[in-house]
Amino acid sequence: MKTNLKVAAACAALALTPLALADNVAAAVAEMAPAADPAEAAAVGPIATVEIATRRTRSSVALKQDEIQKILPGINPLKALQTLPGVNFQTADPWGNNEQNLSLTVHGFSGQQLGYTMDGVPLGDQQYGNYNGLSPQRAVISENVRGVVLSSGAGDLATASTSNLGGTIETFSSDPLASRNVAVQQTVGSYQTSRTFLRYDSGKFGDSRAYISALHHEAHAWDFEGRQGGNQLNAKFVNDNASGKLTLFLNYSDKIEPNEDSTVHVAGETSAPYTRPFTYPDFAKALAYLSPTGATPAAEGNNYRNYYSDAQREDWLGYARYEWNLSDSMTWMNQVYYHYDNGVGVVAGPIGVAGLPALFAVYYPNQNLKQVFGNSGYATRTTEYQINRAGVQSILRAELGEHKVQGGLWFEHNESQAYRRWYALDVNNPSSPYDRPSNPLITQYGSEIENKVVQLHLQDEWQFRPDVVLQAGFKSSLQFAHGDFPVQPKLGAIAGGSKALPVGDIDTKKWFLPQLGARWDLSARDQVFVNVQKNMRQFVTYGGGGASPWSLASQQAFDLFAKEAKPETSVTFEAGLRGSRNFDGVVTGLDGQVSVYHVNFKNRLLTISPTPVISSIIGGNPVLANVGSVKTDGVDLSGTLHFGRRFSLYNALSYNRSQYDDNYLNGATTVPTSGKNVPGSPEWMDKFVATLNLGQTEVSLQGEYVGKRYATYTNDLSVPSYFLLNLAVGGKLPFLDGWVKNARYRATVTNLADRMGSLNVVVGAADKTYNTFPIPPRQGFLTVMADF
Repeated sequence: MKTNLKVAAACAALALTPLALADNVAAAVAEMAPAADPAEAAAVGPIATVEIATRRTRSSVALKQDEIQKILPGINPLKALQTLPGVNFQTADPWGNNEQNLSLTVHGFSGQQLGYTMDGVPLGDQQYGNYNGLSPQRAVISENVRGVVLSSGAGDLATASTSNLGGTIETFSSDPLASRNVAVQQTVGSYQTSRTFLRYDSGKFGDSRAYISALHHEAHAWDFEGRQGGNQLNAKFVNDNASGKLTLFLNYSDKIEPNEDSTVHVAGETSAPYTRPFTYPDFAKALAYLSPTGATPAAEGNNYRNYYSDAQREDWLGYARYEWNLSDSMTWMNQVYYHYDNGVGVVAGPIGVAGLPALFAVYYPNQNLKQVFGNSGYATRTTEYQINRAGVQSILRAELGEHKVQGGLWFEHNESQAYRRWYALDVNNPSSPYDRPSNPLITQYGSEIENKVVQLHLQDEWQFRPDVVLQAGFKSSLQFAHGDFPVQPKLGAIAGGSKALPVGDIDTKKWFLPQLGARWDLSARDQVFVNVQKNMRQFVTYGGGGASPWSLASQQAFDLFAKEAKPETSVTFEAGLRGSRNFDGVVTGLDGQVSVYHVNFKNRLLTISPTPVISSIIGGNPVLANVGSVKTDGVDLSGTLHFGRRFSLYNALSYNRSQYDDNYLNGATTVPTSGKNVPGSPEWMDKFVATLNLGQTEVSLQGEYVGKRYATYTNDLSVPSYFLLNLAVGGKLPFLDGWVKNARYRATVTNLADRMGSLNVVVGAADKTYNTFPIPPRQGFLTVMADF
C-alpha cells in the first residue's frame, strides 16, 4: 500500500498496527481489505508506525480487525472503541454484549444520539427497546468484523441514520478470502465461558468467492445464576470484476441474555447493595423471600430482588449491494436490505411492588391477586417487539477534474410493534428465563407504528490547491410516521395517562443540513483540518414508552406536540492538527493528534415521567418537551511514542464540558438545570496502552481512567471516578505447525487489579436519586485459533 493512500489516526487503539483514515467510506473499507493468506493477517510482527491522516476534513478513525480482536476475541465493535479519546463505554460483561445495561457517550452525546451502520445498512439508534435497528454484534459476528469507523462530531453525509446528532459509528464485515481456508477459534475462561467460532472460505472460483461461518457463545453471569448465550450465522458472497462488485450478505442471530437489575441510590443513604442478584433458579428461596401477600422485605425498599429478567432477540438481516463501474471516473452503488426482528424483554418479579397492585386491580377488581397470578406472589411482565423493515440506498460518485462529487438517496420503510403483556407465574410450574411466556392474563397495551424515511445528500470535494482541499455539501432528512394502538389500556392501567394512548401522524422535514470542511497539508507530515456540520435527530417512533410522542399522556398532548415540538438539532465545529515525527535515540517516533470542538445542541427533548423513572416497573405516560439547549466544548489529545520496534506507549487524554443552558418546568415546579453539567458524561478521561513485542509474543497493558460523573440533572448527586487495567498476551504456537496453519493464542485478563465501584450511572431524575451498575470482577480468558 502506497504511503500517500495509507492513512492512520494518531490515536491508534492498542498502538499495535496502524489505524486507517480515509476520504470516504469506500476508501476506508479498502484500507481494511483482508489478507489473501490468513497466516499473514494474524502474524505477530513488529510494532508498526502510526501514520497521520491525510484525507478527511474532520476527526475520524478506523479501527481494524486485528486491533479489535486483540482487546478480547469476540468483543462488541462498540466496546473496542473505548480506548479512543472522547469515548465512554460501559457494560456488565467483558464483551459488551449485554444491551440492557450498556452505556455509551461520545463527546457528551448519548448512544441514542449517534448514528450506526453495518456495511452501510442502518442499525437504528441502539435503544434497548429497539424499534428501528439492532446492535452491531447482532448484525455481524465479531470475528467477521473487518473494521469499525468512528467519526466523532461530524459523520459522513451519506450515513443512513436519523439519529446522528453527535457523530457516526460504521461497522464493516470482512470479505471472503482469496484462498480456501477453514478457521477455528475457541475461547474459554471465567464463569464457565465458552465461545466457539467456525468459518469456511471457499477461495476464488472465477470472479467469485464466499464464506459461511457460525458462532456459539455461552457465559455465566458473575453475580447470579444466569447464562448469556446464543447462536449466530453469517454468509457472504462477492463477485468482483471490471464491470463492478456484487456483494450478498446474510446474518441470523438468536440470543438470550440475563439482564441485571441496577442498584437504586437515594440522597442521604447510608448503604446500598453492590449488586441485586436474582433468586432464579432457587424457586423455594424466591417463595420464602416474599410475605404471604407477595410483599418484599421493607428494609430493601426499591432494591428488592426479582426472580429473573432477560432479553430474547431473534434477528434476520440481509442485503444485496452492487457497485457499478460506469467509467474510470464514475461509480454507482445500489444496495437493498431487509431486517426482521422478533424479540421480548422479560421480568419475573413480585406482585406487591412499584404500583403493581393498583394496575392489576384495574383488570381484576376485588380479587385475590396472588391467586390470579399463579399463587406464587410473582408475575411475569413482557415487552414484545417486532421490527419489519426494508430499504434501498443509491450513491453516485464522479471525479470531474479537481472535483469529487457524490449524491445519493436513502429510503426505508419500517413497521414496528411493541406489546406489553403480563403472565402468571405458577407456584406449581414456575417459568424459566430461557423460554418465551405464553397465554397472557393481561395485554396492557399494543402499539404499531409505520415509519417512512427519506434522506438525500449532495457534496463536492474540491482540490483547491495541491495542499488545500475544500469540501461542501448538505443532506435532507424527511420522516413520515403514523402510530396506532390496536390494544388500548384500560383507564388507570397507565400511570399519569387517560384511557386512550395517542394515535396519529407526525411528519418531519428538514431540507437543508449543511456541512463545510477544509484540509490543509502544512507538510508531508503535518496537517490541519476544520469542519462545521449541522445535524438533526428525528423523533423516536416507538409506542412502548420513553422519549416518543406516541407515549404521551393524551391525544391532546400528542396533537400539541405534533404542532409545536421541534426535533433536536446540533451544530458541530471542530478543528485539529495531525503530525508525525521520527527521531534518533531511545524515542524513535511520535505520532500525535489534537482536536478541539464546540457544539451547539438545541431543542433538547426531555422525558418527564409521572413515575419514578428508575424504580417503576409499570411505566407511565411521560411529558415530552423541548427544554432548551446545551453547549459543549472539548479537547482530544492523543499520541503514540515509539521506542524502536519493540515497545510503544499510546495515550489519549480528553476533556469535555457539556452544560445545560436552561431551566425547565416539571408541572409548576422549576427544575434548576441552567449551568449544570450533562449527567453521565465525565469531564476527564485518560486511556493508555503499553505494548511490548518480543518476537513470537506480544504483551499489552491497557489502562482506563474515567472521571467523576454527575448522576442527576441538577448535579446534586454524583458517582466517583474509576481506574481499570486490562492485560493481554498473545503469540504463535509453533509446536503445532505441520498439521495446522497459523496456530496462535491470546490470553486476556480484565479488571486486572480487581477494582470495585460504580461502572455506569443510569440517569432518570432531576435530583435525589439515580441508579448504578457495578464494575465486574477480575476475569480471565484464553483463546486458541488455527487455520486449516
